[in-house]
Amino acid sequence: MKALLTTALLAAGLYTSHTAAASDVIRRDSLTRGGYTLIFINEDPAFVNTGKDVQERMINTFFDVYPKLAAAYNPETLRKVVFKIDPRYDGVAATANGVVTYNPAWMLKQPTDIDVVTHEVMHIVQNYGNSRGPGWLTEGIADYVRYKFGVDNAGAHWALPAFNEKQHYSNSYRITARFLAWLEKSVQPGIVKVLDKSLREHTYTAGIWKEQTGKSLDELWAAYSANPAL
Repeated sequence: MKALLTTALLAAGLYTSHTAAASDVIRRDSLTRGGYTLIFINEDPAFVNTGKDVQERMINTFFDVYPKLAAAYNPETLRKVVFKIDPRYDGVAATANGVVTYNPAWMLKQPTDIDVVTHEVMHIVQNYGNSRGPGWLTEGIADYVRYKFGVDNAGAHWALPAFNEKQHYSNSYRITARFLAWLEKSVQPGIVKVLDKSLREHTYTAGIWKEQTGKSLDELWAAYSANPAL
């Protein structure tokens, strides 16, 4: 049984050290739509019944959002992705090697936070590997994408934060995402795609900000701080 599961995932190009042993798998579904395949592995018995609606929303969000992100940022991204419901994982969600691991307790407690899917699958699209770029920018781009492509941020009461002087561009996640949204609106439309591509191609340097906008990162942040309206 374990060998069969491993063989199936190897064939899909998705077997990693994080893949569940067959004895842990309560349910495994494979769905294909529009040229993309989602393998949904559930290791939590409680989630099979109580999480049916959440699972359906996760699946629908994947097939709604992932093709759009692929088209916008990286057409060469993986065509097959694994979602794993893992009761042993105590974070919210994490992504590695085409596998997104979700904490079932979080997903059941916060069922409206469905755009955690959007954030995590953007990490698959990003595919930066051992990029020289800063981690805060990686996470900021993923949250910017959630802001732009999210299917129900309002339902999760998720929004970009208001600016305050204690913030810094390196704070990551939503704070960085808001800065990126401001850059797109007020400085250079399309800059997020430029940054994303440079990180994936490992050509990112600190000088990219001035090359693209005529201002350094610190100068851009100062301009944002002076007039942060979106």
